[in-house]
Amino acid sequence: MCTYLTEEIPVDGSGKGARGWFGASKAVVYVDHPVHAQYGHTVNIDVLNPQLGPSARVALELTEETALALAEAIQRAIRSAPAGIASGHR
Repeated sequence: MCTYLTEEIPVDGSGKGARGWFGASKAVVYVDHPVHAQYGHTVNIDVLNPQLGPSARVALELTEETALALAEAIQRAIRSAPAGIASGHR
């Protein structure tokens, strides 16, 4: 079942797309039918820069279990690093 619920957030970072590295400005997360993954539904995560066109996009189609494990792994990695090291402040 497609929920059509989409979460969008601004991001500050980089991604590697079809034409190399690009400055990422947006992330979109939704549950829907995948384009490539062999499942009925997946958690889809797109990191992109809409101003640069479709080649400035990194797309993930993950099972629910994998998406939740990824979210937990991200939190563990941040917690284990020195405070503020990945904050973007130079």
